[in-house]
Amino acid sequence: MSDMALDDGAIALLIFLASLLLDYLLGDPWHWLHPVQVMGWVISAYTETALRLTQSPPLLRLLGVGLTLLMLLGSGGVAWGMIALGGWIHPGLAGAIAIVLFASCLAGRSLRQAAEDVLAPVLQGDIEGARQRLKNYVGRDTEDLSESEILRAVLETVAENTVDGGTAPLFYGIVGSIVSPGGAAVVALAYKSVSTLDSMIGYKRSPYRDIGWCSARTEDVLTWLPCRLTVLTIALLSGHPRRLWGQCHEQGQLDPSPNSGWSECAYAMALGVQLGGENRYQGVVTEKPRLGKPDREITASVVQEALGLTRRLLVWGALIGVWWIWAHYRFG
Repeated sequence: MSDMALDDGAIALLIFLASLLLDYLLGDPWHWLHPVQVMGWVISAYTETALRLTQSPPLLRLLGVGLTLLMLLGSGGVAWGMIALGGWIHPGLAGAIAIVLFASCLAGRSLRQAAEDVLAPVLQGDIEGARQRLKNYVGRDTEDLSESEILRAVLETVAENTVDGGTAPLFYGIVGSIVSPGGAAVVALAYKSVSTLDSMIGYKRSPYRDIGWCSARTEDVLTWLPCRLTVLTIALLSGHPRRLWGQCHEQGQLDPSPNSGWSECAYAMALGVQLGGENRYQGVVTEKPRLGKPDREITASVVQEALGLTRRLLVWGALIGVWWIWAHYRFG
């Protein structure tokens, strides 16, 4: 093993760990410009232009493929370019840019803050205030939700976004760290762009059905493995891995998403609650598959347990990442 490779390993570990620490301590301050905001501007401008130009389903699908490639390659390319430019100025600047970019892909602290932001008025008995706050974080209609429905919405958000905003970017950060010392930011940001694209236009309803088709499928594929690894970890932590995995394999397929059903079922089984049921989106009622078993009522303390489970998943992911990166540069 060469000294250069050892140096690369140390740099990769430093960037990886510093990014996790930065997300844990700072999260995503609302008043700071975030890469996802820039992605959102590009996606909105492209989509609005495409929908003005044509309503042809085949052409919109083709334009959707172009948008997916633009976001995937463009985000990764911009990250690589920023790190390279920083390295040209000073190696330390390259590392700092990589740390900030990778940390921006992680949403552990932001997810916890969002859940606690909604829980605060619930605990005070202010259901209307909880509805208003929940509106900032979910796509479903919140105006008439009861306390139990609000808590279910928060728990489902934690279960789904732990993968999208936590373990999946962490997984791709580990993969990127193995490719190159600053690769965590490049690969994770590329994944984040597809995840953002899917959340904005990956719907099966008009006007996004065709232009969002490619982004939705791409996000499904990219999230498939991190989601299964997350569910496997939850199964191992639960103490009854075979039963939990079997239930997720059986019930997760009931959800139209190949990933969110699995993660929500894993959380439901681990916590002894039932997720899913009737949701309303822009006035349209949608019946989501019921996942898990209603052994317990969903309360604020159960949501806190879910946040604790998310915290453990991220800690285990970080530990595995450190070992994997170290082993790659030490023995690879």
